[in-house]
Amino acid sequence: MHRPPRPAVLATAALTVLSAALLTLVVVEWRPLMALDRHIARTTHRWAVGEHDLTHSVRILTDWVRDPLTMRPTAAAAALWLVWRRSAWRTALWPAVVCALGTVVQQALKAAVGRPRPVWPDPVDSAPYAAFPSGHAMTATVVCGLLLWLLHRFGAGRVLWRTALTVAVVSVVGVGLTRVWLGVHWVSDVVGGWLLGALVVAVAVVAYECQWGDRPSSSAALRRPLR
Repeated sequence: MHRPPRPAVLATAALTVLSAALLTLVVVEWRPLMALDRHIARTTHRWAVGEHDLTHSVRILTDWVRDPLTMRPTAAAAALWLVWRRSAWRTALWPAVVCALGTVVQQALKAAVGRPRPVWPDPVDSAPYAAFPSGHAMTATVVCGLLLWLLHRFGAGRVLWRTALTVAVVSVVGVGLTRVWLGVHWVSDVVGGWLLGALVVAVAVVAYECQWGDRPSSSAALRRPLR
């Protein structure tokens, strides 16, 4: 048993508190939060209806580029890449396992909370299942967070790390904004997806480091540094 990094432990504790607080406010339908959600939803829907070309582009981004069915295979591809580089099997499979667990948590919360999605007389898009948390936002956060962890663990160079971090932030923030713009999620659904996704990643990192805290210094991956 190894001691996990202190920042990961602190992040897990903070994300647990924030996620639990937001979940509670959504479940009890705290009026200020509900009013804020409705105000933002009405405003962005009005914009989406008026900006047809932009809305069409946003639909392509959210339905194809950053859809969960696109993001999850990205994690699987990273796992296969690590296997190809002859890294430890546990490190290679960990992202796939965590993504699967994250999906279970996501769907369980949707079913338990059962929050209705926004309803419009002139919708620009539609989505199935309950609203909270946003599956797109949570999946993007989990996948991008795990990929950043892998890059850090395998000693990514400064340029690669900064590029990956920028892409991850743009992807996670962007997918959340598209869901609100298209009127299929409340803002608190998206924030909940971000918080819960980050929590899943933090818990996964702590669990991994506790069980297998050794850095893969003898692996072929580190003999061929990532640049």
